[in-house]
Amino acid sequence: MARPLAGPQTLLRTLNGRAILETLARRGPLTRSELVAETGLSRTAVTQVLRMLESSNAVAAAGVDRETRGPAASRMALHPQLGFAAAVHVDPHAAHVVLVDPTGAVRAEQHAPFPLQGDRVEHIAALVESCRDAVRGPLVLAVIAVPGIVTADGGIRDDQGPDGGAFRAALTARLGCPVRVENDVNLAALAELTEGSGADLASFALLLLDDGLGAGIVLDGVLHRGFSGVAGEVMYLPQTPLPIGAPVLGEDVVRDLAAAHGLDPLSALDIHLDAASAGDDAALAMAAEMGRRLTYVAGSVALVLDPEAFILSGSAAHPALVDAVSAVAEELAPQLPMRFLVSSFGPEAPLVGAVDQAAAALRATVFSQLVPSAERRTARWKAERRGADEGSR
Repeated sequence: MARPLAGPQTLLRTLNGRAILETLARRGPLTRSELVAETGLSRTAVTQVLRMLESSNAVAAAGVDRETRGPAASRMALHPQLGFAAAVHVDPHAAHVVLVDPTGAVRAEQHAPFPLQGDRVEHIAALVESCRDAVRGPLVLAVIAVPGIVTADGGIRDDQGPDGGAFRAALTARLGCPVRVENDVNLAALAELTEGSGADLASFALLLLDDGLGAGIVLDGVLHRGFSGVAGEVMYLPQTPLPIGAPVLGEDVVRDLAAAHGLDPLSALDIHLDAASAGDDAALAMAAEMGRRLTYVAGSVALVLDPEAFILSGSAAHPALVDAVSAVAEELAPQLPMRFLVSSFGPEAPLVGAVDQAAAALRATVFSQLVPSAERRTARWKAERRGADEGSR
């Protein structure tokens, strides 16, 4: 005979409180009956926990359900001023800032190029402050997507070398909240894993091409960062006939390939790819060479990790480059079959990943603070009631 679940009532209320908060974050405003159905808790438990959460301003009334039969029922929702998280995508040219609430809803957004002369920490902080002017509530944390290698302690290794965590420390001090720094391609992979092209895959490698080429690797449903954060740095994988240490693809390589094919080396990559889609022979030849290099990078990864699929992201998801990759992959299929998919989010994938991670971290932080606070308020209220009862005897 199975033993019934037993334990301290405070623990059960904490678990029940988290269940209700997570459900409201996922589904939006719900009635008590809907919360009973969603969580599996009894109506009494839901009522008691909601009362506890209301006392700590964790939840608030959110209108009345007039759609179902019977008496109108009040809906409950997360309190609108629980706080916000900042999701920031930093690329070499600009910063894109989004403020999200615990439900993951975007509440404010700003995007601006970095000034030619200026501090990027101050630039990002100014964009965050501009977003905060549009909302009410505290800034709880920030998740920053950056190019370059990110170490376990939040340090960044980019073209200027390791920063020892200086960027994160400066931004933490400037924003006045905890800051998590993550590699942009890794966040793009997490976006695909959560709700994109990789959601139904056990393992995949995302190949993102913009100013450089990087990979985000997911194995058995978990992002693989590597021991020192260098997992996925595929831009320098050896590839014949390139010399060892030469980049396979990236901004400088695109310029060289454009010049070699008689095209304008100062034009953006997507302009060349648009020309290839329009049938320009030189642009098609350039796209074919880039497709060959991308597919060979995927082949090197496949021989080591054997992922279920590769997801093409950023400029790699351009139809002209997808066609070029598909053509080379078909030639290699008898020796090394590989499956290629296109990103669900395109160039926005790193920001989508940052938003998802920021919302999840915000919920974890806020909910862990709210439930114990509600428990303390309820315990204090009960103690006051007991004191009042004893005093009236």
